[in-house]
Amino acid sequence: MTNPIHSNHEGLPSKWSEHSELINAIIAGIFIGFGWFFNSQGNESVAIPLFILAFVIGGYAKAKEGIIETIAEKNLNVELLMIFAAVGSAIIGYWTEGAILIFIFALSGALETYTMNKSQREISALMSLQPEEALLLEDGKETKVHVSSLQIGDTILVKPGERIPTDGLILTGKTTIDQSAITGESMPVEREVNGEVFAGTVNGNGSITLSVTKKSTETMFQKILELVQSAQSEKSPSQQFIERFEGTYVKAVLALVAIMMVLPHFALGWSWNETIYRALVLMVVASPCALVASIMPATLSAISNGARNGLLFKGGVHLEQLSKTKVVVFDKTGTLTKGEPTVTDIIISDTVDSATFYESVLSIENQSTHPLARAIVDKIQDDFPKYSANMISVDEKSGFGVSAVLNGVVWKIGKADFVGRSEADSYNHAVSEKLAQEGKTIVYVVRRDQIVGLLALKDVVRDEAKVAIKTLQENGIKTVMLTGDSKSTAEAIAKELNIDIFLGECLPEDKANEIKSLKEKYGTVTMIGDGINDAPALATSDVGIAMGEGTDVALETADIVLMKNELSKLTKAVKLSKKMNRIIKQNVVFSLSVIALLICSNFIQVLDLPLGVIGHEGSTILVILNGLRLLRGNLNE
Repeated sequence: MTNPIHSNHEGLPSKWSEHSELINAIIAGIFIGFGWFFNSQGNESVAIPLFILAFVIGGYAKAKEGIIETIAEKNLNVELLMIFAAVGSAIIGYWTEGAILIFIFALSGALETYTMNKSQREISALMSLQPEEALLLEDGKETKVHVSSLQIGDTILVKPGERIPTDGLILTGKTTIDQSAITGESMPVEREVNGEVFAGTVNGNGSITLSVTKKSTETMFQKILELVQSAQSEKSPSQQFIERFEGTYVKAVLALVAIMMVLPHFALGWSWNETIYRALVLMVVASPCALVASIMPATLSAISNGARNGLLFKGGVHLEQLSKTKVVVFDKTGTLTKGEPTVTDIIISDTVDSATFYESVLSIENQSTHPLARAIVDKIQDDFPKYSANMISVDEKSGFGVSAVLNGVVWKIGKADFVGRSEADSYNHAVSEKLAQEGKTIVYVVRRDQIVGLLALKDVVRDEAKVAIKTLQENGIKTVMLTGDSKSTAEAIAKELNIDIFLGECLPEDKANEIKSLKEKYGTVTMIGDGINDAPALATSDVGIAMGEGTDVALETADIVLMKNELSKLTKAVKLSKKMNRIIKQNVVFSLSVIALLICSNFIQVLDLPLGVIGHEGSTILVILNGLRLLRGNLNE
């Protein structure tokens, strides 16, 4: 049963259009009640006009909808089937039955419009989170302006309890931010100077000033809105098949009804009145209303549920396809790992005092902006806050290491080739080899041309990566890691996460080619990544998933976006996809079973038109409500 969603000027369901069908159905029901009363008293001259009013008031919306769609698409639809059946009932004298058919059909249509709009309200709820005004700070003065007038670099003030009007970086202040509207996080997160905040999130307990980083039309919040809106308008393959099937099915039903109006009279000896009546009942019960409504409400509900939980599907097709996944391919850096080095081991020789070692390393590395240097500084400051860095002059050789003179002593910190390959190979060889096998990067510390210690760093795996990999494998899905890192690093990560297949030293085209091979060997392949180099692989896979904090190219190329960099959301997406497909199958089997039962009951003459209408329209309402279970389903279950 097709169901256009009436909208106001903002593209959201209006209150009047949402309830007008229900009001008309109720009015039609009142006229039917009075008509039945007068008809039972033998006063047909009053009853029939009341039934006609019920026909017009209750059936107008559906008749108009059916005619417009038939003309536009040049194809018959279920709305016309219902109108034909009701008019036919009146022609052969079954005014009450025809009116009841119109009433229940209008009532089920009103309930369908209402339930379909439950999904559309998710958009309305999201839009209501977007503030329309912001406090602009210029020359120490506060000016209230519309968010559309904000420019990148503007400074705005956000007070406690207010929604943040646009994406930005904190200039002053410290606060907690409720980011549930964007990432699905249940707990507020702390943000301070240089912390990134998003439009639509709620400022907690502190006043902050922000530097605007994106225009109102380009914020993360706006991207979510656009993705959800486009996803809700894009139909899944199952929905497209049902809509193509509907036109052919309606023609077949009308042909069967035409035969039914003649054949039983001659073949079975039915009266003309009974023959035509049964043909009209057939027209009602064989209508595929419930079948047509089996898919779209469930799909829209699942998309809305995902959006509320930090999962953005760019269309029902991707959500449906995800459940068929046989292989999930992971990028390593930024996907399975955090994408930033972390110090995992510190080994200090007996030839140096630990305090001297830490203070010297801290002072030297604090002068460098290299990611490894920053990781070393963070580690020492976190674990040994009593040590402080001194301002010194250093000589940095990009990509290799850094040297400096401290208290007349020359220090070097860097890779093996920088401090001396032979010395590095001989220093604590067993430990160094073990660390290298674990995929760790080793930084040596030299004092007076003698190695006095080493630091091992690693891009550590995400906390939830192991659970995600294990969950996928328990569901019969193979896991693959493709990375541009060395084979030894790839092997170490794969072993740590228990990944089925891994490949190191992959260029972007290598990843895409490998995905083609996996598709040929296993079937449906899902790829998840975050970088520009992952874009070809994301495009090649059957379903591409991007980490929410990934590059714009990855976000644009992917079919699904995990708004927060949590791999646990991947398994939730697969679970949601399977649940949606399971509900759709339930709806299809149930609707076809009801149609078959009603048709058989009609042929053996035990089904009257009112009962046929109740069975047919009741099944339509049930499949819609079953689909709407996904709207409030808990992804953590």
